[in-house]
Amino acid sequence: MPSYQALFRTREFTPLFFSSSLQVAASTIGGLALATSVYSATGSPLLSALSMFGPSLAQVVGATTLLSAADRLPPRATMTGLAVVFAASTAALALPGLPLWAVFAVIAAQGLVASLGGGVRWGLLNEILPKDGYLLGRSVFNMLHGVTQIAGYATGGALVALLSPAVSLLVSAALYATAALCTALGLTYRAPRATGRPSVAETWRTNARLWSSAPRRRLYLGLWIPNGLVVGCESLFVAYAPDRAGLLFACAALGMLAGDVTVGRLLPPRTRDRLAGPLLLLLAAPYLLFALHPPAPAAAACAALASVGFGASLIQQRHLLTLTPPDLTGHALGLHSAGMLTMQGASAALAGATAQLTSPGTAMTTMAAASVAVTSALWGVGRGERTALAAAARRS
Repeated sequence: MPSYQALFRTREFTPLFFSSSLQVAASTIGGLALATSVYSATGSPLLSALSMFGPSLAQVVGATTLLSAADRLPPRATMTGLAVVFAASTAALALPGLPLWAVFAVIAAQGLVASLGGGVRWGLLNEILPKDGYLLGRSVFNMLHGVTQIAGYATGGALVALLSPAVSLLVSAALYATAALCTALGLTYRAPRATGRPSVAETWRTNARLWSSAPRRRLYLGLWIPNGLVVGCESLFVAYAPDRAGLLFACAALGMLAGDVTVGRLLPPRTRDRLAGPLLLLLAAPYLLFALHPPAPAAAACAALASVGFGASLIQQRHLLTLTPPDLTGHALGLHSAGMLTMQGASAALAGATAQLTSPGTAMTTMAAASVAVTSALWGVGRGERTALAAAARRS
């Protein structure tokens, strides 16, 4: 396994790393500002959750129309262009007096173009790192994203409290613009991984090819559903504790950081390959305690413990790469990213609607119970496949 130093000695890893981190910071600050603004204006947990996680819902459209471009467009130009689009659209959200329908139209457009970004970014990461470096490299991205989210939610909360949501959104737009500059100047030109023109028809054909394999299909379901349902719990942090939402988000990010360090670097491969299911159960179980409506400090501890379970996705992604042809890695990883974010957006909507009818604590408990049930079902069905996947991953 390569070391952290070896990763950062790789020519294009560092600019890709910093560009991605700037975009995470921008998304964190902007999302918290927008959710706070919408909740203040409407008092609706549903609309607040959708304003923060709603862009993910549009990813399903991109996954069925745009995703073939992930392996068929030059990565540097594509990533730079996407960051510029996000900078401009986030600045538009800061316009005074923007009606609510226009806010949701803008964030839907953001979600549509973002569906392409995950496939391009993670396909490029798999291309620039040695064969055994993807899991460690992705864990480093996740770790910095966790740190960035902690700082971003703390900064975003302070900006919203001391200045205004509009100023926070402008800060977010500036970070996206900086990420575009970092990508344009730091990455070198690379030819597309696959030939041919991207099209809706090609996207559908490749999606069908990836989905036709039962082991890949179950991996996708395991990557999308348990994770998404738990993000539905997180989408209610603002409604659950409006004055302490930044603390809850920061503690959740801290837990995710701990999980990524443990899975990506500390665990030996044989032990790591057996922990995907237990980590997915850990991801949901602490949120069952929200049925008791714990105070903010206890809720923050639950969020931190649960988020350690996000480390399961590193194991699952490694297995997905083992089952995917090299010329489809960008598309396969993009389908994972788009499907996961779509499920997160759908879960945010479902959690917000449930909270509207009951309470945020009750809705979070319901989403967590559903995540435990889905994980248990998938774990039972794919027991034999996991042994074969683990052996194939160790051989590769």
